[in-house]
Parts: sequence; C-alpha cells; structure tokens
Amino acid sequence: MPLHDELREIRDPVLRKVQDHPFWSGIRDGSLPPAALAHFLAQDTGYLLPTYARALARCAAAADADAHTLLLGQSVAGTLDARDRLRANSAALAATTGLPDTLGDPPVDPVTRAHTAFLTAATADSFAGGVGALLPMVWFNAEVSDRLLRDTEADSRYRPWVEAYHPGESYRYAVQAFLDMADDIGMNGTVRQRAELIEQFSISIRYEWAFAESCTASLSDGGDRRLPFEESTREGTR
Repeated sequence: MPLHDELREIRDPVLRKVQDHPFWSGIRDGSLPPAALAHFLAQDTGYLLPTYARALARCAAAADADAHTLLLGQSVAGTLDARDRLRANSAALAATTGLPDTLGDPPVDPVTRAHTAFLTAATADSFAGGVGALLPMVWFNAEVSDRLLRDTEADSRYRPWVEAYHPGESYRYAVQAFLDMADDIGMNGTVRQRAELIEQFSISIRYEWAFAESCTASLSDGGDRRLPFEESTREGTR
C-alpha cells in the first residue's frame, strides 16, 4: 500500500472534524462572525504562512533528491504569493464580508505559536519528519477549500471571499506532488524515516483542528485555546 493511503486513513477522522467545525461550517452558511474570520486571517497571514514558507525552505535544503528540492523551493514562493493574495482579496471584500480594511498587527495566538514552533522544530530535525509536518497544510487546504466552494450558500456574505480563497484547480497538482514525495520516502527511505514521517504527520493534522478552534475561541475573552494534545482534541471528542 502506498504511504499516502496509510496517511489518508490517519487523516480522514480529523478532516471530518475540521470540515464540521463551526468555523468552517459558519463560513459555508454565512453565520460566522466576521471577527472570527479576521482572527484567522491575521494569524494565518501574519504568522503561520510566513513560518510555513521558511519551513518549506528548510526542508528543501535538507532534501537529497533534486525533484524534492524543486517542489519545496517552488512552494516557498507559492506560499508567500498566496499570503499576499489572501490579504489583498480579503481587504477588497471588506465591505461585503464585514472584515476590517486592515488586519493590524495582533499578537500571536497561543495555538499559532505552538503550531509555528512545531513546524520549525520538525523541519529542523529530519527531512522525512519535515515532509510529514508540512503535508497536512497542503492536503487539508485543498479539501477544505473544495468543500467551501461546493457548499457555501449563494446568498452567504462569505461566498465572494470563498471564491477568492480557493487556490484553483491547479492546486491539486501540488497536492499530488506532495503525496508522491511522501510515497517516495515510504518506498525508498529507511524504516525510521517512514516512521518519522507518519509520526509528524499525525501530530500536524491536529493543529489543523486546533487552528479552527482558536478562531472561534477568539470571540470571547475567556476563549478556550486548546492545544492539539489536550484530551478534548483526541479521537472521538475533537
């Protein structure tokens, strides 16, 4: 069985929880308060995406195969370009979505801080583990944005934002390239490298849920910014 099939089995229960989270379902039906989306945008564009780009670069430098270096290197530029487009499109749609014209410079959220620290550490530790840590953001983004585009109601105030947020059909090629890279490690790497990739992937997918949770928790001063290793995020309760 290709490694990505094993990863898919690990991913699917968490992906269902992410897709059904009030943050993403609130965008689809238009009920999400704009402040929660503003929190998402500020943390994503201000902290998470820049850190992800640097993690990609770190992993690219550690790759032995030129094809892997090329993929990861191209993804660095793609990530930063996507960050800039997301900021610009969100600002342009502020009048219809209720988002602020500018996101300002809010402090890093505890969940974002943990997520960025994890990406930095995982990609500094090993190439295989780094790939495992990086893969969920690519894979989940494709699945979540496809669901948003398919299911967001036509009269939702967020419909124009969803259309701008979707990375386009060509993004599927990038996802497949990352999955092929994981399969290559699974087939040609050592047993330890395969285990490292799976371990870091299994941790990283939990941050996808935790990030959505932090965005809705930000609406109240006493919001529960749970980290992905706490009991409430384990299988069956996420």
